[in-house]
Amino acid sequence: MPYWEYVTPELIGKAVSLTFMLFGLAVLLIPILPGLVIIWAVALGYGIFAGFGTLGWIMFAIMTVLMVGGSFADNVLMGTSAHKEGASWWAILLALVAAVAGNFALPIIGGVLAALLTLFLLEWARLKDAKKAFASMRGMLVGCGWAVAIRFIIGMVMIGLWMIWAWT
Repeated sequence: MPYWEYVTPELIGKAVSLTFMLFGLAVLLIPILPGLVIIWAVALGYGIFAGFGTLGWIMFAIMTVLMVGGSFADNVLMGTSAHKEGASWWAILLALVAAVAGNFALPIIGGVLAALLTLFLLEWARLKDAKKAFASMRGMLVGCGWAVAIRFIIGMVMIGLWMIWAWT
């Protein structure tokens, strides 16, 4: 039996879904881009076209909770790490707003650069001490690194849940 007879529309759908989910996982390595949302949206699309079923709804619900939690985790980790190094909550909030704006101005790296620069400048102006401002910025950068690692793990778990759903 030739191999192309095993290629069904269902198998093609699974392969395309997995490809886009792996793209979402790769995007997670770039801070600010919504890799978890991409993985979640692909799972939603798969459920709409292939059907959810009981297992699908359960897995999709868990994936939704993971996506929302992971999407907020980066902001919390970045903010608390910077705050532990002495940054004010107002400076952190403005730095996160600058990250969103910076991401639109210079995609991929603009968000991180804008957040770090904004935090440094605000803390330098507030404290009149470049070393303390740099420590706050370093704290935010460390939090960003932890956030990327946690989102990557969450993304892998989400893909694993989808694989259980799709191949069971």
